[in-house]
Amino acid sequence: MKWELEKVIERPRDAVADLYADRPRIKEWLPGLVEYKHLSGEPGQPGAKAELVLELTVVETVTDRNLPDSFSHTVERKKICIPIENIFEELSPSSTKWTLEAEIKGWITEKFLRGREEEFKSKYMEPFKKFAEAEL
Repeated sequence: MKWELEKVIERPRDAVADLYADRPRIKEWLPGLVEYKHLSGEPGQPGAKAELVLELTVVETVTDRNLPDSFSHTVERKKICIPIENIFEELSPSSTKWTLEAEIKGWITEKFLRGREEEFKSKYMEPFKKFAEAEL
């Protein structure tokens, strides 16, 4: 199951990309995040790993950092691995289109998430949009 979600953020692309890639600051905008624990590597750089404790614990691995164009990472838990690519497109000097592409594999995950794209956008993308737009 593949998702492609979009959100327009009223901030310059470089600022949006830098804020998203600043992984230790994820705790400032990710709802339900109980703990962010850096595990290895340089935070926000390819190969860096962090444990994110939400309703359940997942491991995030940064897989690619091509700022300000894109930032990719995977979220893993047991036998589930979700690769996520974030693409930042400049719409104007003060506006950025953020596209999140994710591939969710596994019958249980797919069954649970099918049709919940809008809920995901409001739960995870909208808080980042608000965070990014509030940053000076």
